[in-house]
Amino acid sequence: MPPTSPSNSSRPRPPWQVPTRLVSFSANPLLACQGSSNLQFRLERMSRALRPLFVTVTWGAGGSTATKSLELAEICQRQLGLTTCLHLTCTNMNRRLVDEALNEAKVLGVRNILALRGDPPRDEEYREEGEPVQEGDGEFVWAMDLVRYIRRVHGDHFCIGVAAYPEGHADESHPEHQTPERDLPHLVEKVKAGADFVMTQLFYDVNAFQRFEKMLREHPSGVFRDMPIIPGLMPIQSYQILKRTTKLSHARLPQDITDRLDTVRGDDEAVKRAGVDIVSEIVEKIKDVPSPGPRGFHFYTLNLEKAVAFILERCDLIPPSTPADASTAIEDSPDYLHAAPKTTNGLPHRVKRRQSSVASDPYNRVVVDSASSHHSQFEASADEAGFPKEPVNSRANTLAISEGEGSLGREATWDDFPNGRWGDARSPAYGEIDGYGVSLHVSPATAIRLWGHPTTPEDISQIFMRHISGDLHAIPWSEEGLNDETATIRPQLMAMNRKGWWTVASQPAVNGVRSDDRLFGWGPRGGFVFQKAFVELFLPATDWKDLHRRLEDDPEVSFYAGNAAGEFIASDKDAVNAVTWGTFPGKEIITPTSISPLSFHAWLDEAFTIWSEWRHLYPARSPTAELLRNVREGYWLVNVIHHSFRERREGLWERMLGEGEW
Repeated sequence: MPPTSPSNSSRPRPPWQVPTRLVSFSANPLLACQGSSNLQFRLERMSRALRPLFVTVTWGAGGSTATKSLELAEICQRQLGLTTCLHLTCTNMNRRLVDEALNEAKVLGVRNILALRGDPPRDEEYREEGEPVQEGDGEFVWAMDLVRYIRRVHGDHFCIGVAAYPEGHADESHPEHQTPERDLPHLVEKVKAGADFVMTQLFYDVNAFQRFEKMLREHPSGVFRDMPIIPGLMPIQSYQILKRTTKLSHARLPQDITDRLDTVRGDDEAVKRAGVDIVSEIVEKIKDVPSPGPRGFHFYTLNLEKAVAFILERCDLIPPSTPADASTAIEDSPDYLHAAPKTTNGLPHRVKRRQSSVASDPYNRVVVDSASSHHSQFEASADEAGFPKEPVNSRANTLAISEGEGSLGREATWDDFPNGRWGDARSPAYGEIDGYGVSLHVSPATAIRLWGHPTTPEDISQIFMRHISGDLHAIPWSEEGLNDETATIRPQLMAMNRKGWWTVASQPAVNGVRSDDRLFGWGPRGGFVFQKAFVELFLPATDWKDLHRRLEDDPEVSFYAGNAAGEFIASDKDAVNAVTWGTFPGKEIITPTSISPLSFHAWLDEAFTIWSEWRHLYPARSPTAELLRNVREGYWLVNVIHHSFRERREGLWERMLGEGEW
């Protein structure tokens, strides 16, 4: 990576000569703007505590997150002073969009690009009707095309990285199509086109990575002999996130890792602890393998800090502190307004915050080193005044906060157990920020094999019903089948989909089930869990009008509804509804699932964009494309929550369908 200053006009070179191990991590654009300040504070802590060589900013397919990605790159590069590497996908982007992104990167001082292909390009036949042909359309088919273009147009201004896949890249959903040997010619061409370093897809099979690296180092072309090859690792944040990301990326989970996690899969804290152990072991094994230069590690953080902080400290990957760090301070940042750390058993902890009643008398007092006996009521010590005696944001102190230690650590890592789009929209980890962006998460060929060529709403109903019955493992809004819990309401869901009300999310009511229950349990042992029933579905605008009339005066339900045109209706536009919570020994009440106007709005845009992504699989004027366009324009997305989870477990379904209609 180059220095952060853009003044050097020569080609930036990665500073691999630095005599230490190198660490980098990813930052993902937010799905909800409410988490912006929390993300900035988090990145600030991570940069100080973990000392990354650089940070990468992801880029949505086809430039779908271009504005948000560039805004985040500006925060990282200019405000936080972090050397920033901008992801750039090239397919389904014309030359003008690529030029705009590269020129904006120059303006921001970003001199590092990770050149990626992205989703497979769409043929001319699938272009939107009336969409003008842009200069450079179809110019970028492979990542090597983007690398060549950057070198041709911008010379040596940018340091360019390319992606590699230790277990092979799969466009299809079948593992037999992916082998690293099959990808190797493409990777050689990307490097020969002008790449400076290689960064891998996430993996958990360390043996596969070591075989892959050995294959590259020994390649007859010699292009990889001294090339930095950075392994990409994703800390295990939860069992569900792990299963989802490995499925989407086709990364294999070795059986011993699966066995270790399966024993604790119902306890998020235990999963995270085991995950720290697993990824730390992977790091240590890679560290033992000789490298032609300093060994680098890249961490896909999902905008979470706690697990990666533990891994880096355990594996001794954090560069040592310098005296300058102990003397720096951030002003006006509430996260750091606390006394300097003391230590217990070598681990830092902090003095409690000053009580608000201290120094609150209705007259001014003078801050003195030592109070006199005559005028003590008019004097205050530095402790009472809140003046720290020592630096307040040393690296060790900030690292302890990132690891969740003490009250400040708990505040900083409050969202350490994310729940996708059902979490808090103020969290930097809100939503499915996995780097894939809004997409169908399967290849076009697989999508058509799964969903065929629907031409009527009844055909779409059949797709949803096959998914609910277990005959279809994925729909555009879910890449997984129904879990065992949701299967308990399968008859109700089938009844709604037969009506042409297509369900995309739901859960049954649960009243105080033990946390180790096979179907409904979650969290640590000894607790009790609760759920309100809810359902989320697409339905025609005319049906929504009828349903709205039935629900609007019902005190036992809340609802949110919106369409692709931006219309929004809610029973209470300010209400936040907790729909899953649990009580556990020694803990505050935990609420992993909530539905709010903020979260619903964020998901609403994505949900209707998926209709467009599905439509783009087919020729623009085909009957299927016309059907999907009409559905997107004529349907509403509605979420209905039933609050009486104790007395009337069937209350939601009776309101939606009528009593006994399933």
